[in-house]
Amino acid sequence: MSTLPATVWRASQLGHAGIAARSSGFPAIDAELPGAGWPVGMLTELIGRESGIGELRLLVPLLRQVTRERRFVVLLAPPHLPYAPALASHGIDLDYLLVVQAPNAADRLWAVEQTLKSAAFGALLAWLPQQRTRPEHLRRMQSAAQTAGGPAFLFRPLAAQFEASPAPLRLLLLPRPHQQLSVQILKRRGPVMVDPVLIDLPQPVSAIRLRARPPAAPALQPVHARTGHDASRAGTLN
Repeated sequence: MSTLPATVWRASQLGHAGIAARSSGFPAIDAELPGAGWPVGMLTELIGRESGIGELRLLVPLLRQVTRERRFVVLLAPPHLPYAPALASHGIDLDYLLVVQAPNAADRLWAVEQTLKSAAFGALLAWLPQQRTRPEHLRRMQSAAQTAGGPAFLFRPLAAQFEASPAPLRLLLLPRPHQQLSVQILKRRGPVMVDPVLIDLPQPVSAIRLRARPPAAPALQPVHARTGHDASRAGTLN
């Protein structure tokens, strides 16, 4: 059979056909994703041991691009209030970033469905508690995501990796030393992924230290007259 419907793919190959996607900003990850990027019109689960391991920085390239397009990114029930200066330092336009608090499951489900239906929707990041998230909730979210114009991410705790999910893409995130993150694909439209992808997490622009041009010394000032304190300040620009 030479051609397959868009909803069917060969187990030995990534199912690129019929999948709209946006680049993750990491070539090594794009190479492993059906559609070569974060899928549009379906849920992506990001499963981690705890929050703050780099899961938001994994999405920085996408969020930067979406907000520059003047489309809204919705953060639904984040466990910690995002630090605005840090997000801005990564080039994310805060004018197009919305934080929605939803204390119970019914409110979260309603907020997800309404967000995905919005014409201004760019991306959704939703944190779901394990105890109050049922299979029917996930099925309704996946159904709503099919008509969305951007990626939809669900952040779930480590125990969720052992449960069935309607999300077509599921990733396990584990922290690694030296500002790196291990990304293991648990489920995708394609073959089983044996080895995880190790990526360098984006660093904020403000963290980059630039070497400054040394100031010109006065014509008659001997070199030994400069103090050690002055010399140490001449090397970097904060």
